[in-house]
Amino acid sequence: MSKLYNAIINVVDKFVPSRLRPLWMHPAGPKTVFFWAPMFKWGLVIAGFNDLANRPKELLNARQTGTIALTGMIWSRYSLVVVPKNWNLFSVNLFVAITQGVQFLRAYHYQTIHQNEKKNSE
Repeated sequence: MSKLYNAIINVVDKFVPSRLRPLWMHPAGPKTVFFWAPMFKWGLVIAGFNDLANRPKELLNARQTGTIALTGMIWSRYSLVVVPKNWNLFSVNLFVAITQGVQFLRAYHYQTIHQNEKKNSE
C-alpha cells in the first residue's frame, strides 16, 4: 500500500505549483499522515454541525458530548506541543471541542430543566 501511495505522491509532486510548494513540502503537509488524519477528522465537525441543526436535545447524551469536547480540548493542546506544529490538527480539534461543547450545554440544560420539572410535578 505504501508503494502505491508513494507512486501517487511522486506523480502529483510534478504538478504542484511553486506557490503551493511550501505547504506541499511541510513536515505536516499532504505528503504525510499528519495531514490526512486531521482532514478525515473534519467529518466529526461536519457531523457535529449537522447535529446542532437537526438533533433534538432530548436525544443528546451529556456524558458522551462532554467526553468528546474534552478530548477535542486535550488534542488541541497536544497539537501545539508536538513537532512539527500541526495547525490543521489544532483547528479540527478546536472545532470538535466547540461543537461538542455546545451540544453538551444543550444536553445539560435540557436534562437539568427536565429533572426540575419532574421534582416539581411530584
